[in-house]
Amino acid sequence: MTEHPEPPRIEIVRGNPTEEELAALIAVVGEAYTHEAEDAVAEEPQISAWQLTQRPMRRPLRRGIPWGRYSG
Repeated sequence: MTEHPEPPRIEIVRGNPTEEELAALIAVVGEAYTHEAEDAVAEEPQISAWQLTQRPMRRPLRRGIPWGRYSG
């Protein structure tokens, strides 16, 4: 498991929970967060040799700029 730089933050914005309710909340949410973080896997993009050798497509032509020095 990768260490996170900062633990998740839980902020209670309403109500007046007891210490037991807060402990239960932290236990449930913390366990769910741990399982989700362990199961999270970022897929690596598969790049073929053909894609590596291809030049990128050129940018589209800018039609609003006059051609050369002749603007009309």
